Amino acid sequence: MKKLLVIMVLMGGLYSNEGHAQDKEQLLAENKNYTGATASEDHYKAVYQLDTDNPDIVKKTFRNINNLLKDARLKDKLEVELVTFSGGTEVMLKKNPYEEKLKDLIAKGVRVVQCLNSLEERKYTKDQLWDFIGYTPSGNGELIILNHQGWSIVKP
Repeated sequence: MKKLLVIMVLMGGLYSNEGHAQDKEQLLAENKNYTGATASEDHYKAVYQLDTDNPDIVKKTFRNINNLLKDARLKDKLEVELVTFSGGTEVMLKKNPYEEKLKDLIAKGVRVVQCLNSLEERKYTKDQLWDFIGYTPSGNGELIILNHQGWSIVKP
């Protein structure tokens, strides 16, 4: 009886593996043909959180935002904000090399905002930052409020 049970289990395994192989091929074909989600909403909102001055992350953040802005599916449907706080505050300082990249984002319609709490904690004044930067009382508060307003939060 045990041998019969083992044989039946093994045969069932063979049959299910055969079906699984067909399912796997179908799934691979479907995946290969995927071309991205359809932007069926009228409006999309994304806030990028930058809380580090790591040059690789800063560069990645600018690249990610610019790539998003080039996505044809989102043309004329997109609202974007970049909020900096904590270590990201360094990006907004005049002494750092990001002026043109920040101006370029603003020219493309991105709102660029700095956390006032981080300025105070780091003992910076607004005079040390580019004069075209917007401000929010708290970076975390900005993220929480925007999230509850339906914004997607992106942390590169």
